[in-house]
Amino acid sequence: MRDERGSGAVLGVGILVLVAAIVLAALPLGRILAARQTTIGAADAAALAAADIASGRVPGVPCEAAAAIAGRLGAALEECILEGGVARVVVSAAIEGLPLRASARAGPPAASARVGPPAEAPAHRARGAAQPNTAST
Repeated sequence: MRDERGSGAVLGVGILVLVAAIVLAALPLGRILAARQTTIGAADAAALAAADIASGRVPGVPCEAAAAIAGRLGAALEECILEGGVARVVVSAAIEGLPLRASARAGPPAASARVGPPAEAPAHRARGAAQPNTAST
């Protein structure tokens, strides 16, 4: 019978190497996903800045402000369209050679959007709350 002492250690080292390889492969993916969220945030912030200026609430030039905000967040403004107080922007960035794009819209709600509470709000009762007395005497 062969001596198998130490084979568990070899197996343990093999498993550790495999886990390390998986973690190292996942790190770039995590950075790409984080950059994607940052690009989406840059688009949102740029659209909000442009819409605030377009509405007259803040002084300035809408698309210039959008470009400045996007730049501070590591993205470049590709497109800025203003239509009746609504700002639509497209921003881009790149990480690990992968191009990322995001778009956003900001401004007053569309005319077809429903404003206010629903027409029929359901009545809610707390559990154990007293029920109205409906019995007749």
